[in-house]
Order: sequence, then structure tokens, then C-alpha cells
Amino acid sequence: MLSKDLALLSLLLPLGVSSYVLPRDSTVKLDVTAGDKRPIYDAAPVGLSLEFFAFPGYVQDVASTSQCFANLDAASQSQTRVRIGGTTQDRALYDATLTSPAQFVIPTPGGAPLNLTYGPSFFDLAEGLKRPVVIGLNRRLNQLNNTIAAAKQAVKTVSGLFALELGNEPDLYTATDPIASNQSWTPALDAKIQIDWQKAVSSALDKDDIVEAGVFLQPPKFSVQELAPQEEGNDTLHIVKTFADHAYPQSACGGSKTDLATLMEHSRVKAFVDEFKPEVQAAVAVGKPIVFGETNSATCGGGGISPTFGAAIWLADYALQAVNLGYSRLYFHQGTIGNSPYSWWGATKVFSPYYGALFATEALSGMSSISALDNGTTSLAAYGLYAENENVPKKVVLINTDYYQNTTTTGRPSQTFSLSGLGNNLQSVNVKRLTAPYATSQQELGQVPTFGGVSYDNSTCNAVGDAKFEQAGVNNGTANVKVYSSEAVIVYIS
Repeated sequence: MLSKDLALLSLLLPLGVSSYVLPRDSTVKLDVTAGDKRPIYDAAPVGLSLEFFAFPGYVQDVASTSQCFANLDAASQSQTRVRIGGTTQDRALYDATLTSPAQFVIPTPGGAPLNLTYGPSFFDLAEGLKRPVVIGLNRRLNQLNNTIAAAKQAVKTVSGLFALELGNEPDLYTATDPIASNQSWTPALDAKIQIDWQKAVSSALDKDDIVEAGVFLQPPKFSVQELAPQEEGNDTLHIVKTFADHAYPQSACGGSKTDLATLMEHSRVKAFVDEFKPEVQAAVAVGKPIVFGETNSATCGGGGISPTFGAAIWLADYALQAVNLGYSRLYFHQGTIGNSPYSWWGATKVFSPYYGALFATEALSGMSSISALDNGTTSLAAYGLYAENENVPKKVVLINTDYYQNTTTTGRPSQTFSLSGLGNNLQSVNVKRLTAPYATSQQELGQVPTFGGVSYDNSTCNAVGDAKFEQAGVNNGTANVKVYSSEAVIVYIS
């Protein structure tokens, strides 16, 4: 997500959405067995999207990338999923004779190329990730044979290739883009061309289940709701691996204002995710999974809110809420190295949102179903995570999204969660806490978060410190767990 033209296209929530304000330092009662269990569709739902032109730099020039991935892999006990794509995939053409992974010129420092070429070694780098990979290819420039040549090289080289995207955010195409051939760009025209390209690519590759379809920024005008029935009617669902939406709750484009307290607020997180319910239903109706193929806090890199610890709290809540709705994966976007506030790490720093990614990844790890234990109307979030065929959760996630900023002069407020239904034979539960001095804390400024007492080194991404768990006693099947403002915990139930 790069274009400043997207300021008005961000999926901002109406200002009227607000939550019930709980009294300070109060107690909230939750029955951990009362939630509506829903399946978790992927072993590692929290994934990463790397901007197409920046991808070679992340793997060749950023020394910490492999270790940052390794930490996420360890947290999921699986392989973190990666999508390579974004705005610049639709500016890129494949050149089979190019010896470097990619060739381009950055017109302004910190910006992105207006056009680029890439060669076979681009796919060698993708193969080197040794993990499931989605690769985004060009459709906007209307050079189908070039895209097919790239697709063939991807299939030949990348053993972990999960799917191919054919274009990025086609809802932003216009009549002047080559793909439109001077026609008015409409959802119907996009669907027709998407499907035609899917048929051509699938036939050339002799492969089914190869395309991540849709890839829309702003449903419902361009949407899976509109595309999925067209795929079914054209008998092309066998080509579709997944459907994908893109989602950004706020915008930092073109002078738009962002707000951290609003981003974090749990009731707003739920309301934002719920807007995508018809998309999930449309995918389910045709028997296909759906992912957030590109997402993060705010368009155009996220501005001042995105490198903060509050964004980590948002990320954890948002990921769990999306999985609960039915999205199988979320690919959180990283853009231009050195100019991408919402990135999890960069050339010399680890950023606070990385801790939220680790938290959500560990919470979901090894679990087969999820339930929302709260009603979504307050600033407090609670989720149950269940092992297969279990009715009592193995883990409970508690998140206090109350905004605690660095100008606060009073003590940090807290909320106590009284968790019942734990079983009368249980004596205690273990608690792993995600915390930082403030919601506004940024690791690169020295305000380092911790997850279970562990932080991550800026230069290496290695863990610093030993993991620490707190204990909470259980009395008659009930445990009380305190969570301070702008904090989250995972409660492990033996």
C-alpha cells in the first residue's frame, strides 16, 4: 500500500461507533466455556506481506530478517506465511535475461519505483524463504504473456508457492490503465478480465488451485461478493486457491489524520472486522477460504500511530477478531525499508508491532477453534482458544484496549477479569503478559515492550531475557487476572 491517492479510500469507521466505558479498576466476569466456537483454518494465520520491489532488500540487505521469521515460526510451531506483492507488482514486468533480482530507480528518497523489471533470481530469493509464499504478478499493464512467463518461472523455482495474484487492488484501476483498454472500469469488467486471465494462466501452467482471486481494497463495490458467483458461473472455482481482501482501518495518505486511541479501541476493531462478514459468507458459499491478503493499521505506511505499542495491542485484537470471523490468514504489510512505519522490523530496528504479531501467533498456535468471550461493546476483549475436540479452552486471551499515553500523570488503571468455568480440579493458571510503558511506546526510541519478560534485539532480532510467567490461583473453578490499560495477556489453562 503506497499510493497517496488512497486517502479517501481507507476503510474508516464511522465516528459514531463508540464503546461502553467501564469504571476504572473494575471486575468483569467471563465464563470461559460460554463462547461460540469457530474453526481456525490455518496453522499460522498471522502472516507477512512484503512490498514487491522491497522484497529483495528485506532478504538480502536486512540482516535480522531470517531471525525475525524464526521467532515467529517458533511461536506458531509452523512456518510463517509470506505474500510478496503490493502496489509495485502492478508496475513490474518480468525479464528472463535480467541477472539481478530486480532493477529499478527510486525517484525520491524513501519512495517507490514507478516501474521496474525483475528476473529469475527474484524467484530464487522467494524459494530461499523455505515457507509458503503467495507471489503477486502484474495485470494492470495488460501484458498477459509476460505475466504467464513470470508465473512459469515461479512454479518452476518456488517449491513453497501457495498461490499467484493477478494484479493488486483492481478496484483502484481506471479507464486510462492499459488493462481497461479505455473502457469504463467496473466490477463486471474486472471480473470478466480476472476470470479470463485465470483461465489463461491456469492453462499455461497446467495447474488448478493456483490463483488468489479478488485482491480488493474496498468492498463492497468491488468485492468477493460480486466475484465469487461469477467464478462459480464460469466454472473457474477449480483455479481459485483463495479469495483475498485488503483492509486498513485508517489512512495516513494525503494529509489524512490517524488516531491511536481510535485504532486500538476494541469495539471499533470488532465493528471494522464485522464489515467484512458478507465477504466471508460469499467465499464460504462457494467453498473457498478467504484471507486478508494485505492489511495493516493505516494506508501509506501508517504515519505516527503505526510504530507504537498501541499498534501491537491493535494487531493482536484485530488478528484474533478476523480469525474468529472466518479469515484463514492475515498478511501484514511491510513497505519501503526505512520508510514504512507499520513494518515489524527494518534495517537496524525491531518495531513495537512485532510484539503484537508474536503474541497473536503464540495465542493461535496449535489451536483448532476460537471463540469471542466478550460482546464487543467495551474496550475489553476476551477470546477462548481450543484444542481439537475440547470444550474448555487451552488458552484465554485478555486484552485491555484502554488508551494509556505517555502524558498520563496518574497510576495505570487496570481491569480484573474473573474467569469462571475452569474446572474444580485446577489450582492455578499461568499468565504471559504483553506490556510496555505506554500505548505510545516505540522500541526505536528506547521504550521497549516485553512479551513474557522477553524483548527482541534491534540489530539481530534475537530474544533478550528469559521467558516469565505469572501465576493466578483458581478457587472453585474461577481465576482473577488483572490486565492494565494498553496491555494483553495469554492465560494458559492446564
